[in-house]
Amino acid sequence: MKKILFFASLICAVLLSAQKKYVMIIHGGAGTILKSKMTVEREAAYREKLSEALKAGFEKIQNGNNSVEAVASAIVILENSPLFNAGKGAVFTNDGKNEMDAAIMFGKDKSAGAIAGVHTIKNPIKAAIAVMRNSEHVMLSGEGAEKFAKEQNLEIVSPEYFWTKDRWESLQKLKQKETTKKLKKTSQYTLPESYEIDQKFGTVGAVALDKNGNLAAGTSTGGMTNKKYGRIGDAPIIGAGTYADSQVGISGTGWGEFFIRATAARTIAAKMEYQNKNLKTAAKETLDEIEKMGGDGGLIALDRDGNITMPFNTAGMYRGAITEDGEIFIEIFK
Repeated sequence: MKKILFFASLICAVLLSAQKKYVMIIHGGAGTILKSKMTVEREAAYREKLSEALKAGFEKIQNGNNSVEAVASAIVILENSPLFNAGKGAVFTNDGKNEMDAAIMFGKDKSAGAIAGVHTIKNPIKAAIAVMRNSEHVMLSGEGAEKFAKEQNLEIVSPEYFWTKDRWESLQKLKQKETTKKLKKTSQYTLPESYEIDQKFGTVGAVALDKNGNLAAGTSTGGMTNKKYGRIGDAPIIGAGTYADSQVGISGTGWGEFFIRATAARTIAAKMEYQNKNLKTAAKETLDEIEKMGGDGGLIALDRDGNITMPFNTAGMYRGAITEDGEIFIEIFK
């Protein structure tokens, strides 16, 4: 019996030593992302940009920077790419504007910053970090957030900088569909048929674990195509689309109204803290709750031990991870 226990312990030790430790994970949005509709060239472009973002964050970690700097480096790469619905690739609102949100949270002390409804800040994630570090507030919005960003000497651009042909055409298609006034019933909500056109929910996000064992999570988004009335989703709301503490960091992407109602990111951390659930179980249960309410999307989560989970209930999610040895993993489809 002792020999059996010894060998069982030895096997467990070997398995644990072989387990990969991740130091950064990223996502670039979830939704109806089908391989049948993806060209080889476009898929390669997505994979290349996700890899670039992971490498940028990893370099910060390797150089001893904290996890906030790593998250910022990765997200800036994605914000500067028209491939993703954040920054340069932000979608258009109903009135033809690009309206962006972002948030950051540092798990060590739970400091956080967020901005919402901005039009001229080139890299919204940098503004969120400035709010966290240089103001007494957690969230700033609209003109006030842009004024603050200018005072912080962040790069301000003309709204035309964010215009892209693909996003503009998506808005026109949605508006054309809206004129049909056909309705689709989802859960207890009645949605326009046009909702189905733009099912790649617009968010990019990153979670990093630095050499001091501190976690940070950040999220940046252009929102949903054709959104109205200054709508704000879950991305800039701490505890909904973005959260980090001493044990886990989370960034979500999906139908924000449901992530807000589920307080999704904080719920995952709470399940781990108060119910002693592991990372994957906590994340899956939370996403299942969102689905039961009628919402969809995905999330990425990284814990202090370097374990990851990236569940989603859509056709695909742009996602990637890098280990402490620099090994990169990129996935798009289910």
